[in-house]
Amino acid sequence: MTGMSRHQRALTLENCDLDCGTNNRSHHTADAGCTRLIVRRGQAFEIKLQFSPRGYEEGVDQLTLFAQTGPCPSEDFGTEAKIKVTDSLQEGEWSAAISNVDGENLVLSVISPPDARIGKYALSLETSTGTEENSCNLGDFFLLFNPWCPEDSVYMENDAERTEYVATQYGIIFQGVVSNITSVPWNFGQFEDDILEASLEVLDKNPKFLEDSTTDCTQRNDPVYISRVVSAMVNCNGDSGVLYGRWDNCYGDGVSPMSWIGSVDILRRWRKFGCQAVKYGQCWVYAAVACSVLRCLGIPARVITNYNSAHDTNSNLAIELYLDDQGKNQKKHKDMIWNFHCWVEAWMNRLDLPEGYDGWQVVDPTPQEKSDGAYCCGPAPVLAVKEGDLAISYDVPFVFAEVNADVIYFVEQRDGTVRQTKNNALVGQKISTKAVGTDTREDITQNYKYPEGSEDERRVFEKANQQVIVPRSQREEAPHAIDMKIKVSEKMDKGSDFDVFAVISNNTEEDKICRLMFCARPTSYMGEVGPECGMKDLVDLKLEANAEKSVPLRVLYEKYGSTLTQDNMIKVVALLTDNSTKDVLLAIRDINVKNPDIKVRVLGEPKQQKKLVAEISVKNPLSEPLSGCSFTLEGAGLTDQPVVKELESPIEPGQDAKVRVDLVPQLSGLRKLVVDFESDHLTGVKGYKNIIIAPLPK
Repeated sequence: MTGMSRHQRALTLENCDLDCGTNNRSHHTADAGCTRLIVRRGQAFEIKLQFSPRGYEEGVDQLTLFAQTGPCPSEDFGTEAKIKVTDSLQEGEWSAAISNVDGENLVLSVISPPDARIGKYALSLETSTGTEENSCNLGDFFLLFNPWCPEDSVYMENDAERTEYVATQYGIIFQGVVSNITSVPWNFGQFEDDILEASLEVLDKNPKFLEDSTTDCTQRNDPVYISRVVSAMVNCNGDSGVLYGRWDNCYGDGVSPMSWIGSVDILRRWRKFGCQAVKYGQCWVYAAVACSVLRCLGIPARVITNYNSAHDTNSNLAIELYLDDQGKNQKKHKDMIWNFHCWVEAWMNRLDLPEGYDGWQVVDPTPQEKSDGAYCCGPAPVLAVKEGDLAISYDVPFVFAEVNADVIYFVEQRDGTVRQTKNNALVGQKISTKAVGTDTREDITQNYKYPEGSEDERRVFEKANQQVIVPRSQREEAPHAIDMKIKVSEKMDKGSDFDVFAVISNNTEEDKICRLMFCARPTSYMGEVGPECGMKDLVDLKLEANAEKSVPLRVLYEKYGSTLTQDNMIKVVALLTDNSTKDVLLAIRDINVKNPDIKVRVLGEPKQQKKLVAEISVKNPLSEPLSGCSFTLEGAGLTDQPVVKELESPIEPGQDAKVRVDLVPQLSGLRKLVVDFESDHLTGVKGYKNIIIAPLPK
């Protein structure tokens, strides 16, 4: 029997090095570590192969790579690629080429098309001499969207914006009220351990995948499809989504939405406990988790806050709200105005739409209304919202109403009559996001709407009016004979008493006798009010002609302290009834009661892989002791998981709660340490410290 010649034997693989460190750094994924290969589509990566007992010989050996993703890989559905190794790469398709041969060692360069399906891939190699074949597994790799690739549909040209919206693992989310905007730090942590796996599991648990995995996986090249799945899956309404929503201030069997300081703990919990919904979320938590998942998968994303955000349930672009004669909401309709509402913008080309709608798209994972049978919203092109193009996919009418709807108040009198009242409330104000490269607020209202009263605004509303069911009310009104607004004190700290003022202007030539009902009640950011914490009912208030009168209302901590929700908001309502004409004038203002500041001091020189001490403190501003006190800290590159420090003793009034925490930073560069403080009477107190970590010496 004649033995097979050396050149007839197929190559035998001795070793495969996916060179994760070099490739991940090149593909902007090194912050996720260097133990797994994580690359971006449309960009080449290299793998190193060692054969034994002989090396690769040109003209003798044929090499073919196979890349497969999903449960049923198929070339027809774009989830399997057969890649013949050649002398040069062919961009725009799956391609592999030999970049170096050195004895038994071979370096292959591999590239995927810029519209490849994202996900986890199995990579295998087939070697052949024409008479003998060998095949072997080379390992797994993760393929992501690529905002650095001009041919990718998520390409973002500006490098600073790419860094902010894809690579930065921390951020600021804006809350509060339109007249007093507050900032909350957040740890997005998209490169932290387990987050990539959790993000892909979000895709694999969606009902479309469970019903037809082949069709679902073949659409995973499309950021429009992916963002829609993420929007639906971050909430658990109708599926095995990540977060369970709750808004009733009762969070004892879970975590209060106000206590979260990052997405990492939420996504890890969801995955660890068999994809059971994590309790609890509200709009900013939904938005932040969706932002983390989108950034993790490679889609540029940012969290947006819309102040005085409308929820229009009957699509008539009018929010109809009913009050009783005490200024308290009556639940006659489901229309609502939230003090603020958060969603996500995702950056992508809209190849499914006519030209002109590329760029930022609204993606809202808070479950409000169904879209094509699922609780999701978007992607809605921001430009379509601004231009009133309500027929554009997806869910543009709903978003348009959130930033543009009219607000109409009705007051139900004690005798049962209902009077429409004039009020200057405007929805869609100070639309905000974190600025690129800083912790400051960027106002992007102009992206969503033209200036109030401009010709373009009127043009857009005329266009939108032709597409809705009920005609809009007239926005322009004659000057009021009597005007009223609410002013507040400069300092409104939790634990203190403060004044609010109804400032009334009589613009007529005659004295007026009016009734003023002036009331303050704790409220949630969604507008649900609690019991009174301040009240005046002036039956015969005299308003002198052409004069202004200021009526104070004292709001006492002993009244609001026990009923204030974790949103720390108080709704102040003033109802003025002209005794002669029975006309009703309404003024409403939501105020934010300020939590104390958390102080963070860093002790020692911040260096990578060197111990660092953080000293955290907060002063008890209340007149009662704080029990059950704890600090929670986390930060991408600073902590592996949330660090919880509980205090054994109560904190007396005026005293500091203080802890020290040891940190060992694993990543260099700018990092954000995010802190939350909880106790029995003081909750959801947030703080942060930006720390620049020096790299290891080379």
